[in-house]
Amino acid sequence: MKKSTKTILTFTGLTLTAIHVLNRIQYSRCSLGNVLSCPENNYYEWRFGKIRYSRQGTGSPILLLHGLDVGSSSYEFSKIINRLSEDHQVYTIDLLGYGLSDKPNMTYTAYLYVQLLSDFVKNVIKKKTDVIAVGGMAPICIMTCHSDPDIFHKIALINPEDIYKLNEIPSRGTKIMKHIFELPVIGTYAYNILTCKKAFEKTFRKKYFSSPEKIEDRDIFAYMEAAHTPDFTSKYSHASRLGNYMNCNILHALHEMKNPIFIIGGSEENDIQTIIDNYRYFNQSIRFSMVSKTKHLPHLEKPQEVYNLLKSYLS
Repeated sequence: MKKSTKTILTFTGLTLTAIHVLNRIQYSRCSLGNVLSCPENNYYEWRFGKIRYSRQGTGSPILLLHGLDVGSSSYEFSKIINRLSEDHQVYTIDLLGYGLSDKPNMTYTAYLYVQLLSDFVKNVIKKKTDVIAVGGMAPICIMTCHSDPDIFHKIALINPEDIYKLNEIPSRGTKIMKHIFELPVIGTYAYNILTCKKAFEKTFRKKYFSSPEKIEDRDIFAYMEAAHTPDFTSKYSHASRLGNYMNCNILHALHEMKNPIFIIGGSEENDIQTIIDNYRYFNQSIRFSMVSKTKHLPHLEKPQEVYNLLKSYLS
């Protein structure tokens, strides 16, 4: 073997080893807060892995579904769940690949989550339930209801995903992006850059909150922990998200929906009025309301206002 080739291989090996060590340090740091652990945590043994969920309160059931962004988990609802549980039996769930649920190395699709929601309602809640879904889970909630009309009653959507963006299918470019993030060392390093504290702080300021002063350290730590628990396997759901594998065309389903639908929008969420208008074009019975001076996570930024809207709709 030529000396130059041996040098290159040695340097590459040392570089990959250093990156691997940095990856392990990053995961250790992000899980120190233990923000997501609570006494109410239960686990549903689903066929693709264990699903973390919680249940509290009494009354008619409500299922809370967090968004599909990196680091998302049922923590999103931490500031309204106690209020909702005063009148309802409230279920939160960490979707497969998110939060404290299992995160197998697989391709995560919209139809995978349709199956999960249907099975969870039938086997855990065991009765028709109201549902609140955020962002990318909104269209999946619509698809679930369309395929199985007997599991959901009233539907509330918080800043739902653009229905036309959902028509984008996996392409050569998005498949390459998915593959890069799934690589053992380099992909993990790229994922760690995307999910470090500084990156989440920037995302909260630019995308999630309208008023940066309302962002709490606990919010940042919860997203970091959800994105790095238990280890690098957290990256697989995000890779599928980037690859457009979680998209689904809901135009036909939305048009045929008979369930009551209520949309809550953050007034400063990008294109939210156009998104709502598009939903209402295909289903004119949809009602909506805006929460002023909020962006993507109004239920974290202004929980009391969101709770008031939900209470009025669900009562």
